[in-house]
Amino acid sequence: MNLFRKKEEKRDSKIKILGSGCPKCIALEKATCTAISELGLDFEIEHITDFRQIASYGVMSTPALVLDEKVVSYGKVLSVVEIKNILQKLGKR
Repeated sequence: MNLFRKKEEKRDSKIKILGSGCPKCIALEKATCTAISELGLDFEIEHITDFRQIASYGVMSTPALVLDEKVVSYGKVLSVVEIKNILQKLGKR
């Protein structure tokens, strides 16, 4: 789910969901969208399905969550609360 913004508007950060597009990957993307919405953040979300790109992050188990090019979780679907905790721990809110 990407939100459209005017080009001059700056986003807080960028989040990537790594995975094939399976139900678990989609569930992680939905939970991530909910978490950033509840925190009032403006993140760009990108879903990466290309396995070469996924491997370039060192991820061998998907789904994975990448925040500002750093893998913060892989191999499981995080809950909204878990994602909010990660974002807060990393100083995003």
